[in-house]
Amino acid sequence: MYIDSIKDGLVIDHIKAGDAMRIYALLELDKLDCPIAIIKNAQSRKMGKKDIIKIDTKLDVDLDIIGYVDPNITVNVIENGERVEKKHLKLPPMLRDVIKCKNPRCITTTEQELSHVFKLCDPETRLYRCLYCESAAK
Repeated sequence: MYIDSIKDGLVIDHIKAGDAMRIYALLELDKLDCPIAIIKNAQSRKMGKKDIIKIDTKLDVDLDIIGYVDPNITVNVIENGERVEKKHLKLPPMLRDVIKCKNPRCITTTEQELSHVFKLCDPETRLYRCLYCESAAK
């Protein structure tokens, strides 16, 4: 299989095998009008198998979303065919409108315009809690 290199854009690498489509949906990449390559189950010496997403356009992505899915993912910024920056991600301390509160009594259920905000409570277990009602979300 042959996938072209990209001139200007992003390479989202070291995605746990099977998670590329989740990231694709969360970042709403389907709304872009540019070449996007999703490579699933690529061989990796470090991980065994991994997924990769290549986006062939300059794009400002929400790194908090990617870090929430997997803090071990790396994002390579490509300019003129060369990697100019490699970003190592971490779990974001706050998430806004990435996950939704499942508590039916939460104010976000009745107040539709209110953002769903979650704060990281336990980095070890990757536990987030709703800022309004303290309901847990993983």
